[in-house]
Amino acid sequence: MNRFFYRLLRLNYYLRQWVTRQFTPSGLGLLCCLLFFGLIGLDIKRSVSYQVFAFLLALLSIAIASSRFSRYRFSATRRLPRFGTVGVPLIYRVILHNNTQKNRKGLSLTEAFVGTFPSFQDFKRVAKRKTAQGRTNRSQQRRAWLRLVSQRQQVFSSATALPELLASQETEIASEVVPLRRGLLQFNKLTIACPDPLGFVNRCVTLSLPQAVLILPKRYQIPAIELPGGRRHQSGGLALAASVGDSEEFRALREYRPGDSPRKIHWKSWAKTGKPIVKEEQAEYSVRHALILDTFQPATYSEVMEEAVAIAASLAYSLQSTGQTQESLLDLVFTGTEAHSFTAGRSLGNTERLLGLLASVVPCQDKTFDSLLPVVQERLSMLSGCICIF
Repeated sequence: MNRFFYRLLRLNYYLRQWVTRQFTPSGLGLLCCLLFFGLIGLDIKRSVSYQVFAFLLALLSIAIASSRFSRYRFSATRRLPRFGTVGVPLIYRVILHNNTQKNRKGLSLTEAFVGTFPSFQDFKRVAKRKTAQGRTNRSQQRRAWLRLVSQRQQVFSSATALPELLASQETEIASEVVPLRRGLLQFNKLTIACPDPLGFVNRCVTLSLPQAVLILPKRYQIPAIELPGGRRHQSGGLALAASVGDSEEFRALREYRPGDSPRKIHWKSWAKTGKPIVKEEQAEYSVRHALILDTFQPATYSEVMEEAVAIAASLAYSLQSTGQTQESLLDLVFTGTEAHSFTAGRSLGNTERLLGLLASVVPCQDKTFDSLLPVVQERLSMLSGCICIF
């Protein structure tokens, strides 16, 4: 029975999407009027309703026939940025090529995405919900299902009106969507809607263009934080490419890179090779902080955890914008399927890498908070301080 109802919900979802694509706003109005006068026509004494119904049906039939006999051929390329951010419009470019010998105008473009409808396992979990007395509450299940559908909606996307597409030429347009959830946003299909001459029915040309872009967590404006703590010894040293540490221990020779200090130039090697050579040293002392994120929760999705991830992303971005991660190290520590620790700062990495990791954080449902302690304890001797988000 659960599977039957799930299929009905899924059919209703895709049917609404199909109707929205196939009919223009005028066509939807015509369809509603057709159904209205069809119901009125059940009363055989109202002869005018038959005439109106027949006229509307003829209009709709002509529109459908003209749209089906039209021939459209397009090809497209989508150019996506590397990253997007939750709540910030993601603007990208689409290059359309009209492969016919006629100019096309009045067209619109819509995007389809992967994984926008809840799975059957999610539906079963919602269907099994009961009240504290053990009774089935249909209204509560309905509200839970609507929340689940809303949570799975990763992006807000509307149709983009296209300019006139010239015959056998390429046209570049700007399109945008608004990401609603962090993580990997997977574009699936691109649909170009071509209305019939009457403007009621669309002839849809669907192009398969699978692509993906990583959506970073939303960020808040937070005040600058001056992280306390002095330099600590980094066990084993940190081989930083920029070599800005306090240790004078020699590591290797390499070619000069723009920005290297002239004091690091190895003059004898320069004289032998004819190219500037610098000494690379091993940094053993630096300021190092840990950004510890609590990901332990039983639920698959939680607004509280999403806010915690957003705060962690805001702190990491704020430290980078104030230049603190350029002079110190920042460890991101959390537990997912296993304990993770990633280091950024100085020349080991950049904040984009940390934000990308935060975009992929999932709840840890099968472990306790104690599993995070060994990861932190083994770094205590190297840390100048910790930022903990619970």
